[in-house]
Amino acid sequence: MRALVTLPLLLLLVGLFSAGMIAPAWLALVQEEYHDARSFFYSGLSGLILAALIGVAVSGRRHNAHPTRQLLALAAGYLILPAILAVPFHEAVRTTSFLNAYVEMVSSLTTTGATLFAPERLSDAEHLWRAQVGWMGGGLLWVAAAAILAPLTLGGFEVTAAGEPGQSPTSGAAHRDIADPASRLSRAVGALVPLYIGLTAAIWVLLLMTGELPFVALCHAMATMSTSGISPIGGLAEAQGGILSEAVILVFLGFALSRLTFSGDTSVARKRGFWFDPEVRLGLLIGIGVPTALFLRHWLASFDVGDEENLIAGARAFWGALFTAFSFLTTTGFESADWERAQDWSGLETPGLVLMGLAIIGGGVATTAGGVKLLRVYILFLTGKRELELLIHPRSVGRSSLLSRRTRREGAFIAWVFFMIFALTLTAVMLALSATGLRFEPAFVVTIAALTNAGPLVTFATDMPIALAQFSAETKLVFAFAMILGRLEVLALAVIVTPELWRD
Repeated sequence: MRALVTLPLLLLLVGLFSAGMIAPAWLALVQEEYHDARSFFYSGLSGLILAALIGVAVSGRRHNAHPTRQLLALAAGYLILPAILAVPFHEAVRTTSFLNAYVEMVSSLTTTGATLFAPERLSDAEHLWRAQVGWMGGGLLWVAAAAILAPLTLGGFEVTAAGEPGQSPTSGAAHRDIADPASRLSRAVGALVPLYIGLTAAIWVLLLMTGELPFVALCHAMATMSTSGISPIGGLAEAQGGILSEAVILVFLGFALSRLTFSGDTSVARKRGFWFDPEVRLGLLIGIGVPTALFLRHWLASFDVGDEENLIAGARAFWGALFTAFSFLTTTGFESADWERAQDWSGLETPGLVLMGLAIIGGGVATTAGGVKLLRVYILFLTGKRELELLIHPRSVGRSSLLSRRTRREGAFIAWVFFMIFALTLTAVMLALSATGLRFEPAFVVTIAALTNAGPLVTFATDMPIALAQFSAETKLVFAFAMILGRLEVLALAVIVTPELWRD
């Protein structure tokens, strides 16, 4: 079992994703798309054979079981796996370059959801593969958070852990878990994967009950649980379920607000309970506060609104703003069919800034959502509030909060460091994209979309959708690397290059 944590872990991922190619192959065979069926089946079979042969070859070797080696395997997976996943996609599409297929798979695996292809250009099997890769990438994040990032106090765990980022605890149960990484990995898989599959199946059934087509409902169910926002029809505006399907999706987006919705390994509240979780409270405050502000702006702005003053139009406008706000806060990127009505109601001329701001805040720690994360934002808010109180009453002790004293102090410092790293990374990626010939506005939007893993921003954050397929090869490579940076976070990459990782 200890051999499943470095190179064998990467081989295990290759084998699992290769086995997943059977699903689009079967769908293509049923629809008599024989070229697609052959592309996915042969690629999946080749991947399984290759992973098995290499696994047998290295099975007798002793592998370093340090937790940072697992992190290295995860980072290597995000670089190497898309190349393997792009092989059947490239062969099936036939009219695109391998680079385009690689970027598409990076976008799917990191649950970013940005696409280079119009929906009508791809077959159902190819759409299923995109949604399935995003869904499997979301499941990988759930497991990696518990089995890899938590022992290293990374991915948001660093603001609540007793140790420094990248350093494992040294005593207690946590130490025993780290001493056997394979056992921790197997427990995480056994606890989280069945739940992940069950929740996806529940969304699918509920979407079918709203009137969605089975294939579209399945893709949207996988996109919701993984927060990838991948849709075979270009979004929810063309869906047949209407507001009912949006309501179902909105409920299940709650699993991206806090890990406490499906696991208790990240609880930082002094009071136990779902409603005492600071991420849940802040997420609900932002998700409800933003659409409410847009709704109330209707009466504060001085412009003509015509027939949109009736109650039904106002309710639909509020719903469109509410759903879209929660969708981009969790970095899913689904746009409500009533989002345009919400813009007309509020008179908002720059909705892209609102959506980008929500995506930067992001969802919960150790969930499939991207962004800075709600917990870090909440801790920084408490720190700012505390500093203002000290300006007024320098000798004040301070009131108790939902968080422990250690989290409010050391956690605030680490959260601020992460925020600065995020800002510097954003600047560096923008400069790199500009150096490849991209103008400032699209470079800014593409950078935010990549680092927050909210790919649909390239479609909805500007007046005209940004055509990723028309980018140069250099721009696409920078975009792909930025998506991986956003998913792994630069703090984790800094740990990877530490000397401790490379010691025997």
